[in-house]
Amino acid sequence: MKSLRRRLLVIIGGSLLVLWSLVAAWMLADLRSELRAALDDRLAASARMVAGLTLQFPQSPAPAANAAQPLMDVVGRDGVACEVSLLRGEVSRHTIARTASSPGLADVPSGYSTRVFGGKVWRTYVLQQGNIRVATADRVDMRELLLRDVALAAGVPFAVALSGSLLMLWFGIGGGLAPLERVRKLLEQRRPEDNTPLARMAVPRELAPLVGTITHLLERVRGAIARERRFTDDAAHELRTPLTAIKTHLQVLRLAAGPCPLPQPAQEALSSADDGVLRMERTLEQLLQLARLEGPDGFGAAMACDAGDAAREAIRDAEAAHGRPGQVRLEQPHAPLAVAAPCGLLAAALRNLLDNALRASPMASSVTLRAELGASERVVFSVLDRGPGLTRDECAQAVQRFWRRSPAGRGSGLGLSIVATIAERCGGTLALRPRDGGGLAAELSIPQASR
Repeated sequence: MKSLRRRLLVIIGGSLLVLWSLVAAWMLADLRSELRAALDDRLAASARMVAGLTLQFPQSPAPAANAAQPLMDVVGRDGVACEVSLLRGEVSRHTIARTASSPGLADVPSGYSTRVFGGKVWRTYVLQQGNIRVATADRVDMRELLLRDVALAAGVPFAVALSGSLLMLWFGIGGGLAPLERVRKLLEQRRPEDNTPLARMAVPRELAPLVGTITHLLERVRGAIARERRFTDDAAHELRTPLTAIKTHLQVLRLAAGPCPLPQPAQEALSSADDGVLRMERTLEQLLQLARLEGPDGFGAAMACDAGDAAREAIRDAEAAHGRPGQVRLEQPHAPLAVAAPCGLLAAALRNLLDNALRASPMASSVTLRAELGASERVVFSVLDRGPGLTRDECAQAVQRFWRRSPAGRGSGLGLSIVATIAERCGGTLALRPRDGGGLAAELSIPQASR
């Protein structure tokens, strides 16, 4: 998409270029006409001056009839010619003086005319006073050369002035668009979750409707997001009551059975109902957590958190939830690592990663949680398992909400999305990649807390 600044420069600069080019062409045509008239006047003035000077001289004796050379041969400027002839009767004439470059103007009629001599075009003027005939001429190509020199002398300043005008126009348009650029930078610097109205700023009248429209749009977006969060929160809370009732009825059913074993189909249905209730509770908890994370109060000011404390808390909760104590191995440096994230959020992110790893790993397989200092002053948490793993395409899709490898798989498809949201809110990243030899490696990178 073209730049607005460049677009305005092309439109305004192009208009100026066309306008001034037409003016320059008009001036050049007028200059050509005036120059030709001035040079013609110069020929006539030169002829009259030579005739006046010649008439003041005493008359020379009549030349011999067979004289082949003029009495005087004058050195003149190249491209300019003059001949002075003495008339004897109506037919006889004799050239008494001429310039060396004269092409021979004896047969040129009186007045102005254009003739070709020796392949060159000449502009001539012939004046006859008494028995004195004066013919002056100059070459047309010399006139055109003079015209080109004049046009060049006038065109170079014109081109320089036009270039300077375009340059000043570029900076002038940039200054005129400065308020729009300030609005753009203000929008660019806003956080993705920030939907508060724009701060008041001094903008031109032409930009006031745009700023007002953006402010109203942000208000509508804020209202829509708030309604969505309230709906998610309310729905999760409302669904807890029937789930608790279902869970209570299942427990009552087990107590009512007493020592009498239930039939095999009833036991399988009861076990499936328990799993479904637990899964639904877990989904509701994750929905509530995701709604809080995306809310305006989901993440306060960054605080220093010890990476080891958050990792141990996440391991304790994950092992208790799966009933597999001792299956998560913690690897961390001896020196403490401070992370720029709230401890509760970091522990929740690691707990979700461990929950996925324990669910995918065989019972006899262990899961490794490694905390180390990475590049660019970041603390990297790696959760390594030996489960079935994911392909590279599946790793790119796994962070999407409600994504699962198969519809019948366990889990709600929200765990990795929550981890990615926490990482984003903390200024970190989440990366998934398949491990050599099978399994999955999940790397959570969080900035290190400043000391």
